[in-house]
Amino acid sequence: MNPISQSLRAIKIMRVVNRYRLDELLFDSPHLPTSLKLFRLMPWRWFGRDPRDIGERLRLALEELGPIFVKFGQILSTRRDLLPPAVADELARLQDQVPPFPGELAAAIVEQAFKQPLTELFASFDTEPLASASIAQVHAAQLHNGRQVIVKVVRPDIEPIIRRDLALMMRLAQLLESFLADARRLHAVDVVADYEITILDELDMVREAANANQIRRNFDGDERLYIPEVFWEYTRNNVMVMERVSGLPVDNIAALTAAGVNLEKLAERGVEIFFKQVFDDNFFHADMHPGNIMVEPSGRYVAVDFGIVGTLEEADKRYLAENFLGFFHRDYHAVAKAHLKAGWIPADTRLSHFESAIRAVCEPIFDKPLSEISFGFVLLRLFQVARRFDMQVQPQLVLLQKTLLNIEGLGRTLYPELDLWKTAKPYLERWMNEQVGWRGLLRTTQEQLPQLAETLPEIPFLLHEALQRLADMPTTTPDNGANDSKQQRSEKRLIGAIVGSALIISATLVYALSGFTPLSVIGMPRLPVVTLGLGLAGVIVLAINWPDD
Repeated sequence: MNPISQSLRAIKIMRVVNRYRLDELLFDSPHLPTSLKLFRLMPWRWFGRDPRDIGERLRLALEELGPIFVKFGQILSTRRDLLPPAVADELARLQDQVPPFPGELAAAIVEQAFKQPLTELFASFDTEPLASASIAQVHAAQLHNGRQVIVKVVRPDIEPIIRRDLALMMRLAQLLESFLADARRLHAVDVVADYEITILDELDMVREAANANQIRRNFDGDERLYIPEVFWEYTRNNVMVMERVSGLPVDNIAALTAAGVNLEKLAERGVEIFFKQVFDDNFFHADMHPGNIMVEPSGRYVAVDFGIVGTLEEADKRYLAENFLGFFHRDYHAVAKAHLKAGWIPADTRLSHFESAIRAVCEPIFDKPLSEISFGFVLLRLFQVARRFDMQVQPQLVLLQKTLLNIEGLGRTLYPELDLWKTAKPYLERWMNEQVGWRGLLRTTQEQLPQLAETLPEIPFLLHEALQRLADMPTTTPDNGANDSKQQRSEKRLIGAIVGSALIISATLVYALSGFTPLSVIGMPRLPVVTLGLGLAGVIVLAINWPDD
């Protein structure tokens, strides 16, 4: 990185900070260390202050610093756990409107990426861009087979600019954390590090194409959402070609109504799509703002722009579902327990106090339509509770929070009376039922069939050995003493557990294995065989553990 370029950029940033008097964020903090309070006397602070709200000034400063800072502000606006509400609201207004670069340059980038003339790649290529953003811009084109496509081209020389600005952001964050307790509480360095991963991932068009392909496969045959096709032979690290799709803007209510789209059903579908992506697919579109969502006249959603996606660990999904269901059932004790089990609050937290705090946040919003509920407000209150109980915000849930806020915005636009609780509750109840009990056991068994199938041939020998040991076990006599009798009872219980477990595993495998099995050859239905296996397991375990007379 050129030191001169970096220094000039740093000087420009300081000029912008001074112009909008953003020094107030640092030097007016009540937690400013004594060693830094002298900075309050610096000459630039002698003149009148900017009367505008600090959130507005921060937004304007980020817009002036350019698209990389604008995108950072957009992501920061979702961290309502870190920012005052007024500042978060202002940052949410940031618009990523970037002037396009010349279409002829875009054509040259495409030719360089494929080492072919544009005329050999496309029957036509429109040099006038359809859209332009901070990372890439989009052009319309037609393949030689007649397919209408869009060509997404990464801005030339954007990566060095991004890395330069990221380095400056990280240095500033480290400086703030070294002096200010507030910056350490806000995890300024972690926020910049998360942003670095997000924005650098967006530079890779192959990664974005893979994200699109995954979501397209997850919704294959689903009439609720359509994902355009990726043309892999025309995709490189800095160029991606996808099927061109069309639809009505999701926030154009007049056009949707004129097309006869059922807005209530459309809003419900949006909620269903969100929960399917999070809980069934564990792969969700994390940038679902209106610019990336369209609607066909049939009422089917169409999504584009897959640079930002999210996933969750299985444990996080389980705890998240438990929290949602706890909220839906107003079981705040269950919510508190789920937080404790997940490690989201300290182990020494008084559950009764945490439960009471959550109840105070959630009770006022029940039995109200979406038009009267602000998830932004609810999240803010929950984060205030989190700080009070020293709850650490989970980085893996930040994108989910951002997506949920996007869903809220879409729901308010489409159908303000949507009952989100009523729509989501049955879905989560079904999902939880599939994770626990026999359904969950069978699903897990089916997922682990390759490993279990390797041990299946050993089960008969283990059963034979366990039963032989049981038959050879000597009968206890009074001379043996109470200790020998106790030991033999323990051994019997252990052998019974082995036999019962083997039968249960065998029965579960029989049920999980669909299609060809030896049982189908001899004409034995698998369900009665499963029932018989489980029954035998239960009888053996009961018999072995039956108290001696």
